[in-house]
Amino acid sequence: MIYTLTKRFLHAFLTVLFRVEVRGLEHYHQAGDRVLILSNHSSFLDPLLLGVFLPDKITFAINTYISQRWWLRPFLGLSHVFPLDPTHPMSLKALIHHLQHPTKTVIFPEGRITVTGALMKIYDGPGMVADKSGAIVLPVRIEGTQYTHFSRLKNIVRLRFFPKITLTIMPPTKIQAPADITGKHRREYCGRLLADLMTDMMFQTSHYRCTLFSALLYARTIHGPNHTVAEDLERKPLSYNALITQCLAIAKPLQNITVAKEAVGIMLPNSCKTLSVILALQYAGRIPAMLNFSTGGKGMLSACHTAKVNTVLTSRRFIELAKLEDEAELLSQHINLVYLEDLAKNISTSDKIQALLKTKTIDFWYQHGQTSPDSPAVILFTSGSEGEPKGVVLSHSNILANHNQIRARISFTPQDVVLNFLPMFHSFGFTVGTLLPIMNGMTSFFYPSPLHYSIIPEIAYEINATIMFGTNTFLAAYAKKAHPYDFYAMRYVVAGAEKLQESTRQIWIEKFGIRILEGYGATETSPVTSVNTPMYYKAGTVGRFLPAMRYKLQTIPGIKTGGQLHVAGPNIMQGYLLPDNPGQLVPPESIYGKGWYDTGDIVDVDEEGYITIKGRSKRFAKVSGEMVSLTAVEQLASAAWPDEHHAAVSLPDPKKGEMVLLLTTYKEASTKKLAQASPGVAHISLPKIVIVVESIPALATGKTDYAAATQLAEQKIQAS
Repeated sequence: MIYTLTKRFLHAFLTVLFRVEVRGLEHYHQAGDRVLILSNHSSFLDPLLLGVFLPDKITFAINTYISQRWWLRPFLGLSHVFPLDPTHPMSLKALIHHLQHPTKTVIFPEGRITVTGALMKIYDGPGMVADKSGAIVLPVRIEGTQYTHFSRLKNIVRLRFFPKITLTIMPPTKIQAPADITGKHRREYCGRLLADLMTDMMFQTSHYRCTLFSALLYARTIHGPNHTVAEDLERKPLSYNALITQCLAIAKPLQNITVAKEAVGIMLPNSCKTLSVILALQYAGRIPAMLNFSTGGKGMLSACHTAKVNTVLTSRRFIELAKLEDEAELLSQHINLVYLEDLAKNISTSDKIQALLKTKTIDFWYQHGQTSPDSPAVILFTSGSEGEPKGVVLSHSNILANHNQIRARISFTPQDVVLNFLPMFHSFGFTVGTLLPIMNGMTSFFYPSPLHYSIIPEIAYEINATIMFGTNTFLAAYAKKAHPYDFYAMRYVVAGAEKLQESTRQIWIEKFGIRILEGYGATETSPVTSVNTPMYYKAGTVGRFLPAMRYKLQTIPGIKTGGQLHVAGPNIMQGYLLPDNPGQLVPPESIYGKGWYDTGDIVDVDEEGYITIKGRSKRFAKVSGEMVSLTAVEQLASAAWPDEHHAAVSLPDPKKGEMVLLLTTYKEASTKKLAQASPGVAHISLPKIVIVVESIPALATGKTDYAAATQLAEQKIQAS
């Protein structure tokens, strides 16, 4: 009787204080009698919340030392306690025996309260307990307690007295290893299943089904209106309130020159002003089309034609500094070129005051559901390294899903500073470098060009950057120029867009003590598909698939291991815009059905889920009936001459079908020297011809321009 009354009182008391909401109670009732409840651990409130808001009298499997603390004893009096000594192997066996009888038992697989705000290390033990006991597993996400003063995140996140708390009960499931896996391997296997289950839970319960502007307002609520989120070379930091105010002020003149749902071209550099323009378009219901100004006037005109862009936003100062006068002149002959300097003149003092007042009251009048999360949020364009660029349409939900997929695997905090030098017209620079920090309380420092190899390390040192996203080409260049202490504050350096060379990996470890986290993705996947993390890392791979992603490997004749990768998930694009059918969305589809995206990459996935990229399907040459990876040829050259640049291409060969050619900047290169530097490598895996060049053609993102490289090889062969 006392137990029932106490539980009812606490239920009402906590509901009033924290507006506690319980979702998915039907899953609790579906789970049955023998249930292992697994929850994330965000604060000291967590056991009390589970004991009060879950039906029945719950048993807690808690560390013996923690269960003896005085402040916890009154709360644990509401429940049964199963003391768990992690140093004693018999303790887990006793828990397995306990779960073979009717019980609802809670265990925190992290074993400790988070000090990052994200999942901590997931122990293998609870996975083994679930496997051996055969109990139903019920994942529960506790959200909101990390912002209370009962968490361990003081000075990391903005703590509040009574934040809203949500308990989300996920569908019941089981953790069971195949019968042929035994001993230590079985324990590790179950541990991976449990870790994947927990990260999937963190993603599935995240807030990604909304628009970018709604996500911006949600981030302001979480991190505070005065929290700094953006800065650039002008050194005028933007807080959430300042950013939103700028967006509202700019939106008004933009609405006067465009119509709803119109694609509006953006030809601007990395800066706070560009961020404000992009988010203003989001607020106004327009779709920014990010133009790659490195492709020249004709390339941008082609992109505008494909996306049916009639208006392009740019800046006179940018055009002058970037020396784009000719490109701007060509665009202005066909497109309405609008300069930000002219727009600014149309924003009066009254408009600015009105925008400020609207920012202060926006939570009361902004209608969050007026735009569908599945509507287009941005149009990006493929790099065109192997053909004509296409428009890639990403929805609001695509982008936010990818953010939350990454967050489920890697911890970010509001104390992090992201140095973003990747151009916003590149998916990596737009989605990850720009929007990921803004939507998650980090500060993004915008630098206009990745090519300033000596300056960028100095900037990283000056702003105390903790996170950096880059490509192998850029990271290798920075490593050569940087002082060993320039990246002293760096927590994560993430590489993508091209293969991370072993020489680049080594110099970052030896010179800076930093382990580069290599990832993989495409513009079509918003863009991250997989990434190595501090907890799940394997050198030479691009990590494991992000939560909620499905994959299939298509068998390719001549490829002995792995296959062509097809993926599906919430981060897969809305579709393509093709040059021969402007403005018409072509949804993704592959041989596995609608919604699947054919990456065109040949990969292998090992038993632990780590992905190894073997090369593009188009980056294989068929020599005498054998498939030869051009990427593998480049890796041989990089191993032999690590300080140089290389590109392998193929050309028709009347005798053997195709021949492999290697373009290299190493002056003394030859086929013979490469063979000597690559002992044990089959002759067919070596290039037939080695061509020494001054430089390898590259795109603005640093990736090799293989179309131009192939043309260069043809010219060299014809001239010889």
